[in-house]
Amino acid sequence: MPKAHSIVINKSPIIALVAALGELGILQSLYREVRVPYEVSQEILVGGTTNFGVREFSRANWLSKETTPLTISPFLLNSLDKGEASVIQLALNRKIKTVCIDEAVGRRIARLSGLAVTGSIGILLRAKEEGHPIIIKEAIEKMLKQNIRLSSTVIKFALSQAGEM
Repeated sequence: MPKAHSIVINKSPIIALVAALGELGILQSLYREVRVPYEVSQEILVGGTTNFGVREFSRANWLSKETTPLTISPFLLNSLDKGEASVIQLALNRKIKTVCIDEAVGRRIARLSGLAVTGSIGILLRAKEEGHPIIIKEAIEKMLKQNIRLSSTVIKFALSQAGEM
């Protein structure tokens, strides 16, 4: 889990954290700067089929939400969805060393681009490690109830790291 001060975050970790904790304030307590690419903001604000997380995202006025679309490298656009590609591109443009992406391919390409990677589970574990009163097992159960996909390997890892096996 990188101990970064600045991070660029994708849609799925934002939605997962809302599912786990009901809000996004944990990000504000862990990072000085949390950047959200314009493309990611647009994905969230569309709201999907249930509008889940839109209210919490909109209320988090401390997030640094980009207001203009990025010019994204063709390699990133051809390899990833627009949200993940924009997260990596923004991090590279702003020289921010850490990104928060949950999807395996996005994480792999971020690492290949020289970036450190964390995800929604990594954020929860860091928060717990830094003394926030988070029960990882309960957070995971809430995520699963909102159809956040987590592999059994990730769940076992998270519970083990948190000392909740």
